[in-house]
Amino acid sequence: MTVVRPPALEDFRRVVVKVGSALLVDRARGRLRHAWLAALAEDIADLHGRGVDVVVVSSGAIALGRTVLGLPPGALRLEESQASAAVGQIALARYWTEALGHHDIVAGQVLVTPKDTEERRRYLNARATVQKLLEVRAVPVVNENDTVATAEIRYGDNDRLAARVATMIGADVLVLFSDIDGLYTAPPHSDPQARHLPVVERVTPEIEAMAGGPASELSRGGMRTKVEAAKIAAGGGTHMVIADGRGKNPLRVVREGGRCTWFLSGSTPTAARKTWIAGSLEASGTVVVDAGAVRALEGGASLLPVGVTAIEGSFAKGDTVLIRGPEGRILGRGLVAYDSADAAAIIGRSSREIAAAAVQAGRTEMIHRDDLAMIGN
Repeated sequence: MTVVRPPALEDFRRVVVKVGSALLVDRARGRLRHAWLAALAEDIADLHGRGVDVVVVSSGAIALGRTVLGLPPGALRLEESQASAAVGQIALARYWTEALGHHDIVAGQVLVTPKDTEERRRYLNARATVQKLLEVRAVPVVNENDTVATAEIRYGDNDRLAARVATMIGADVLVLFSDIDGLYTAPPHSDPQARHLPVVERVTPEIEAMAGGPASELSRGGMRTKVEAAKIAAGGGTHMVIADGRGKNPLRVVREGGRCTWFLSGSTPTAARKTWIAGSLEASGTVVVDAGAVRALEGGASLLPVGVTAIEGSFAKGDTVLIRGPEGRILGRGLVAYDSADAAAIIGRSSREIAAAAVQAGRTEMIHRDDLAMIGN
């Protein structure tokens, strides 16, 4: 039997780190574990200093807020969770700002709901925000916006949220910190014969059956949601790691080859994204381009308005459109950054001229190269 060696964290340039409430908050006192957070921030700063893009998906707002509000232990009603989140998000943002600021790293808070990562228009906006933060070398700290999310429209756990964020921004790897060092063939606390799995090449029904239930009242997720997150991540071209985060410097432990479980993706974020754009979305319109744009696109460039000669159909920002060359040949498909009316107002214009056009300020590209799938590419 072939033994698959896990990748090394050193090999990746964009990493998402998910931190759960049970790790960040002292359950007995309902207070932040300051020393633990400081050590994790040290790990993040080390990666950041090596030029790695780091995004944090952090739970803890409700756990912190309920303590400040003096709410009793146990399940919270929806309005209690929302109120706790409203108070806790302020504290959580401050703690992350201070921890990362100690290493001269700027933290940026990003609050999202499921629609922000699933509706294409909002997806583009959320992704652009995170991309800009990374571009200026800040560390985005993402959390579900529990102050407005209802029970019907929420993720319900930050494991799947982290997987959605990781695939949205094209992360190479997602690290989920938990209170266990990975996936076992059975729950190890109840089965002494349970065997640790260092690598999972594909999430099969057998792998899904190995997952247990939720771990604590502070954490809305368990191994089951982590395996579901692995399916989302792998489908988007992102590897995923489940590792024990309870000790100090947990990211360093993973980097140094500590015990964990790697879920491997058979693709890359870019390839998976382009496959999704090429075959999974119905086109809402067409963008016609000139010969210069054809050459630029075939060379791997984004589509700029200056190379567009006509707009056909009615579409909204974030919709899929076909890209057609001057001779009528369909060149590819992409997610457009403008609605059809604004796109028509800026065709043929240079980037400098777009700002003067009577349209809502948008992106420089009509279709960014990451949102574009060329036929035959």
